[in-house]
Amino acid sequence: MTVEEQRAGGRVSRPEMRLVRRGFGDPAQAVRLLEGPGLEGLADDPVLLDALGATADPDLALLGLARLLEAADEADRHTLRDTLTTAKPLRDRLLGVLGVSAALGDHLARHPHDWHVLVTFELRDMHPGPEDFRRALAEGVERDGHTPADALRIAYRRCLLAIAARDLTGTTDLAQTAAELADLAGATLQTALDLAAAQDREAAEACRLAVIGMGKCGGRELNYVSDVDVVFVAEPREGVDEHEAIKAATRLAAALTRLCADTTGEGTIWPVDANLRPEGRNGPLVRTLASHLAYYQRWAKTWEFQALLKARPVAGDAELGAAYVEALAPMVWQAAARDNFVADVQQMRRRVIDSIPATELDRQLKLGPGGLRDVEFSVQLLQLVHGRTDPALRSGNTLEALAALSRGGYVGRADAASLDRAYRFLRSLEHRIQLYRLRRTHLMPTAEEDQRRLARSLAPLINDDTRSDPVAALRREWKRHAVEVRRLHEKLFYRPLLDAVAELPTGAAGLSPDAARARLEALGYADPAAALRHLSALASGVSRKAAIQRTLLPVLLGWFADSADPDAGLLNFRQVSDALGRTPWYLRLLRDESAAAEQLARVLSAGRLAPDLLLRAPEAVAMLGDPQGLQPRGRAALQAEVLAAVGRAGSTAAAVAAARSVRRRELFRTAAADVLGRLADDPAEALDTAGEALTALNAATLEGALRACVAGWEAANGGLPTRISVIAMGRFGGRELGYGSDADVLFVHEPLLGSLEEDAARAAQAVCHELRTLLAAPSTEPPLLVDADLRPEGRSGPLVRSLASYAAYYRRWSHAWESQALLRAEPVAGDEDLGARFRQLIDPLRYPGVGVPERDLLEIRRIKARIEAERLPRGADPTTHTKIGRGGLADVEWTVQLLQLRHGHELPALRTTRTRAALAAAAGAGLVTAADAEVLDAAWVLASRVRSAVMLVRGRPGDSFPGEARELAGVARYLGYGAGHSGELVDDYRRTTRRARAVVDRLFYGYS
Repeated sequence: MTVEEQRAGGRVSRPEMRLVRRGFGDPAQAVRLLEGPGLEGLADDPVLLDALGATADPDLALLGLARLLEAADEADRHTLRDTLTTAKPLRDRLLGVLGVSAALGDHLARHPHDWHVLVTFELRDMHPGPEDFRRALAEGVERDGHTPADALRIAYRRCLLAIAARDLTGTTDLAQTAAELADLAGATLQTALDLAAAQDREAAEACRLAVIGMGKCGGRELNYVSDVDVVFVAEPREGVDEHEAIKAATRLAAALTRLCADTTGEGTIWPVDANLRPEGRNGPLVRTLASHLAYYQRWAKTWEFQALLKARPVAGDAELGAAYVEALAPMVWQAAARDNFVADVQQMRRRVIDSIPATELDRQLKLGPGGLRDVEFSVQLLQLVHGRTDPALRSGNTLEALAALSRGGYVGRADAASLDRAYRFLRSLEHRIQLYRLRRTHLMPTAEEDQRRLARSLAPLINDDTRSDPVAALRREWKRHAVEVRRLHEKLFYRPLLDAVAELPTGAAGLSPDAARARLEALGYADPAAALRHLSALASGVSRKAAIQRTLLPVLLGWFADSADPDAGLLNFRQVSDALGRTPWYLRLLRDESAAAEQLARVLSAGRLAPDLLLRAPEAVAMLGDPQGLQPRGRAALQAEVLAAVGRAGSTAAAVAAARSVRRRELFRTAAADVLGRLADDPAEALDTAGEALTALNAATLEGALRACVAGWEAANGGLPTRISVIAMGRFGGRELGYGSDADVLFVHEPLLGSLEEDAARAAQAVCHELRTLLAAPSTEPPLLVDADLRPEGRSGPLVRSLASYAAYYRRWSHAWESQALLRAEPVAGDEDLGARFRQLIDPLRYPGVGVPERDLLEIRRIKARIEAERLPRGADPTTHTKIGRGGLADVEWTVQLLQLRHGHELPALRTTRTRAALAAAAGAGLVTAADAEVLDAAWVLASRVRSAVMLVRGRPGDSFPGEARELAGVARYLGYGAGHSGELVDDYRRTTRRARAVVDRLFYGYS
């Protein structure tokens, strides 16, 4: 029931109705308070009622006022009542505080005389500084009746009351309020240090101690309630041993911390947080200046220099504090030259977001996306990049630094103004939330009454009219600013790069060439001059293409910079755009489909293979805009398309070229999906999926090429006198192909009834030779190398044998290694019936009923040892060679294949061409322990993924980690390691393969 309905029913009195119209939510309680002690006679005072109604929370303000008047003595109560009705400035300040802060209302109820502090700061042009606060705190501590610690807390809140009153009545703006809070914090630290020194004079006489403000305290932009971040630096006084001086300084620093943070008596002022010191919580609380310098010169991480950007002496020995800042400043302003600087800063920001509980993400004003930390990180990043050469940017204050960036042209004026407004609103909202209970929080409250109080207190900062629905207006304003902050980071950091090279409208902020190069260097571009040329080519001019790319490039530059090779990403994008820039659908796709643009940027900067495939036929970009465009296609669909393309071709060469063209496009599909993590969430599953896709693709290509070559032979010579089947071997037969794998095969034929053996063999030889030649011929399409060296007699034997010839050879001459190789034989193309009969022929060889004779076991081990000794490339590291090296692919595969040779005849599950499936079957049958199987599987998967990564990054196959740092970083990125963690990848690989080799030694070589 509404208040009006209650009034009509006689439930709401006329006095209550007057209070409802003034914004009171509980008029009945308000009437009781107005008729209670201290407020008698004021219930009908329109001046007071209007003043209460103008506060953020009239009920809260009235309750606080009633408690204050009740607690005051008779004389003070009379003075306050008189002031409330005659002195508007004081009335507005007092009621403004009481209507926002229940905590400060509690303080006034405990210390009612403190309302007089509001008179002290009555003049608008008075801006109290550190000395004013130190004097006020010192006077408070000297008063009788309280311990020094409690007196300090009371005096602190008295000063806080004055700051809040000036803030809430608009006497000061956000920047001045935050600066006063920081000055008050510095004065509190100094007073606490003085108290500690008075209690421990021996320590005070042994050392000089400086307190360095960090974070918001150092930047003079402190919150109402916040940890105060500090660093302690000390030096011994003359004649004092350094060790003793540090012990003394540590006692003083610890005492200072307790005085501010203890919760006894009058409660905590705020925690003093010294965790930004060298080594954090694990490091000593106090160090000498020399010790600080040594740490930052040798061990400090990028984020530590970013933190030092706000360092400022706030208490203690002023000369020592200034020396500290002066000594460390050069290191701060060279931090942007460190390797992976931008990546480190961005990674730290991502870690902050990832650490937010999911239930708080949408309520976070500070840490969440579009929050205060986004503004601070953006500004600090630009400061550190350009502050190396421009001292005007070296401010620890966010708003001052933002203004300097705008004046210097590093940020557009409109963007700087927009970010300034967003930051002021978000900080003001944070301040109001904290003022209510004086609790450290950055979360938007969920209760509607709390949001209503916030909206009314922030009405001057909200664009919408807050009178009808203040809560909705507040939410809209908050979300509007959050979206703007999220949008502006990429624009602030990347857009001026385009201004430096493009013909933009007059008035757009631009960077000098040197500043643009500095920013590109910080982003990780190895050749900034080339990058600027690419940007100029892409963004200059007045064409529609240039206009759209000027819109896209700020975002794309960020995505490129988040890769291991930003230069390659930008170059590849320019080449793709040059090829497709006049194609309407291409620009429309990138402009309208943000996911497609991001996927393109990730693919173009992830290595050479996928971009090389794309650049040969840029129209494949279209599949990035299709939600299903990167799903690998099955063998049936691929073969149908390949055969249709082959059938339309006018010659054998054209037909094979058509099959290769389909293969190139599908290679890009699989590689792009792999790079983007779209094949599967689990790395091992993604590896299997890629292997299946590449196997199906090569099989379909071979089928199409074989059909084309047969048709060509028949067109020239009449009907083919034989049938042909292609048998996949090695990783091809195991459906475990990588991007750089050859297609290992055997060719088998069978003469047709009535055909001469010699004619059939000659025809089969001609067809298979032409197939290999055309698939490997130089072309714009990637070659498919068909390797038939695993055939009987190797390169010395005929390329193609009849089924009967294979049977005769295996019956008389077959070696143990050939039986082992046949474990992965699988028909993939050509005559299916012939392929099935070939499989029947070889099954007794690869799954011998008697297992592996001792002589064959010794031969297999001897061959394996010889391969390890003789085939490792000169100079290759055996601990990182993925194929032949310790614990690599050969180790795992030969171990699994030995188990198949020994037990395949009795265990059907072992009769598979797939390594991981056979290993799992062996574990399931108890031939190996689950632990050993897990070790071998992990090594095989990791080695296979490294080989795939090398091919994706370098564009050519390799069995070892790249030696070039950028290529190694690209491999590490593909494998899930962050920037700067390539060494961890190599260490993890060696650890994994070392464990696998120990298992191989036991299972394969029989070592105990």
